[in-house]
Amino acid sequence: MEQSARWSDEVARTAAAFSVLLDGGWSPPLPGGGSTAARWSALAELGARDLPLARLAEGHADAVAVLAELDGPEPGPGARLGVWAAEPPTGRVAARRVDGGWVLTGTKQWCSGARACTGALVTAHADDGRRIFLVDLAAPGVSPRPGSWAAPGMAGSDTVDVELRDVPAQAVGGPRAYLDRPGFWHGGIGVAAVWAGGARGVAAALAGVVAAGPDPHRDAAWGSVDVALHALDAALAVAAAEVDADPHDDAGTAAGRAHRVRGLAARTGLEVLATVGRALGAGPAAHDGAHAARCADLEVYLRQHHGDRDLAALADDLRARR
Repeated sequence: MEQSARWSDEVARTAAAFSVLLDGGWSPPLPGGGSTAARWSALAELGARDLPLARLAEGHADAVAVLAELDGPEPGPGARLGVWAAEPPTGRVAARRVDGGWVLTGTKQWCSGARACTGALVTAHADDGRRIFLVDLAAPGVSPRPGSWAAPGMAGSDTVDVELRDVPAQAVGGPRAYLDRPGFWHGGIGVAAVWAGGARGVAAALAGVVAAGPDPHRDAAWGSVDVALHALDAALAVAAAEVDADPHDDAGTAAGRAHRVRGLAARTGLEVLATVGRALGAGPAAHDGAHAARCADLEVYLRQHHGDRDLAALADDLRARR
């Protein structure tokens, strides 16, 4: 009960911070418009500060980009949006045509910001293929299921299952429009930028200790972390320039680029977690609540990268280009 209450407090804190962030005018540039590096830097900065908040902010920013790319409605004042596009085998949402539009029915899993968002872009299976729909989360038939998240890491992101029962929905684009657009891959790198920020946030604890005085083992650890973080920063900078030079992916390189950068970001995050943990020992993990929370958040969030499955997808893309 005490643990559940603590996680509820985290959900409420993150939701409030999300509202304050967007009400304060946070709105990164759209990808591919010449300022992609600034977009990803804004996401990384949030990731370094607060990963659950960054998760919600990234979802909102991605939703805004999807709506712009697919000629959807412009979000109104006070809108807090998510993108609920996970398609695990145990969760499936069906879209059915009705007079005047569509309704969605089913259980959507991995819905971040389930009670903090005012609307969400939700993928569902229609008679003509997989589509994405804009849903007003205040509509009847939308029921979040609290309690489906068991881990302390990323608990503040309020990622739960959401039951949809004949919920009115607005189609955005046509069949497969969400998946087939170039921005799908640009958005995937936006997530990697958040991971990069999270890794930098974890590394800050080691930087603080190293600044206090020389120690050969900790200095070596910091050097290793610095190399890894700067390599990831460089990869993000190159990727941003490439996206701005070819926003519509005429060269057909967006998928491979996204897989590379996401793979590097995931590997770097895990390396930073391990290196910082070895260098600092049990002290910060046991007595520094903020650092322990950052580590737990990053450990969970990095699992959004699908490991060898995503690396194999990169190999498929490389093979097709030979």
